[in-house]
Amino acid sequence: MTTIKPALESAARATIAARTEELFRRSGAFREGHFLLKSGRHGDAYVEKFAVLSDPAATSELCGFWAAATRGQDREPMVDLVAGPTTGGVILAFETGRQLGLRAIFAEEVRAADGTTHREFRRGFRIEPGERVLLVDDILTTGGSLLAMIPAVEAMGGEIVECTVLVDRSGGKLTLTSPLTGRTYPVRSLWQLDLPTYAPGPATCPLCLDGTPLHAPGSTGTGA
Repeated sequence: MTTIKPALESAARATIAARTEELFRRSGAFREGHFLLKSGRHGDAYVEKFAVLSDPAATSELCGFWAAATRGQDREPMVDLVAGPTTGGVILAFETGRQLGLRAIFAEEVRAADGTTHREFRRGFRIEPGERVLLVDDILTTGGSLLAMIPAVEAMGGEIVECTVLVDRSGGKLTLTSPLTGRTYPVRSLWQLDLPTYAPGPATCPLCLDGTPLHAPGSTGTGA
């Protein structure tokens, strides 16, 4: 049994990853071309999360993978609430919470007087001391959104059980370390996507070299 169970878990992860990729491609969320990424680097593929999040059936199925993994052998949730960062994390947290029968809250980015930003739970959202929290988000690249959420949860006394994302583009981060307490938390993804990125310019980016039009996707749309 000690060898069969890991094999079954590995097979299940591969099946979930393949289905996640299928849903992203079918919704048009996985795009190929020449893109200016948020990091400032260039890439030949881009994941537009809101293309898949605009499909309620696909979103429900993806969150269902998280919900199933969060239940214990007695089928009861192993967490007390679900939290996500604005913007995509709001949809994911609430759908996952709905399936688990738990509260779902979100943390917003707030700018301090000195110009720095951090995330806060506002609008009356509360985490009681000792409550077990599942953090969810859409795409993990640098981990910045989740890293900014961790101190907000810790400050309220919440216990983070796991950080989970739809797609991991980080190169395979296994943990995130709190900038507040130094504690580390496990990270899990449905689909790990390893795509090359390039420094801008024809000397380093083959897409710049061959003159492929550059697009800057995101909340402002796509533009050359």
